[in-house]
Amino acid sequence: MRAITLRPIVDADIPFLRMLYAQTRAAELAPVPWPSEFKQKFLDDQFDLQHRHYVGFFANADFLLIERQGEPIGRLYLLREPPGFLIIDIALVEAARGRGIASALITHAQSTAASLGLAMSLHVDRRNAGARSLYERLGFVVVDDEGENSSHLAMRWSAD
Repeated sequence: MRAITLRPIVDADIPFLRMLYAQTRAAELAPVPWPSEFKQKFLDDQFDLQHRHYVGFFANADFLLIERQGEPIGRLYLLREPPGFLIIDIALVEAARGRGIASALITHAQSTAASLGLAMSLHVDRRNAGARSLYERLGFVVVDDEGENSSHLAMRWSAD
């Protein structure tokens, strides 16, 4: 990947992360008949809740900003602890999707996990067919499907 770098997230990155979060939820909220100001307030509140949860619950994780040629294009939140790595979240701005960036980052993390004899897991929104397809191409399999009432599927990858 040309000029793709990762660096720890700092407070100055919060406005970008807030925008990225809103972008990942845009299609879901498009049909909701709320005024745009209300949607933005909802998204800001949801981002704040998610961010606090991730930072508190996964305190030992790497919270990384994905940059291309010095410009932020996404985030990768990765917990690297036995019994296996956990992709907490990976998201890219729309313009960076479909270019192999997420594949390269996940493949690199898989290589690192495999070198330590560890597996990798993640949860994917069951409505996100593109992400699920990517994970399946990279060798992840569904290990927990609680049915249609569950919003996410648990997936696991093992080097075995």
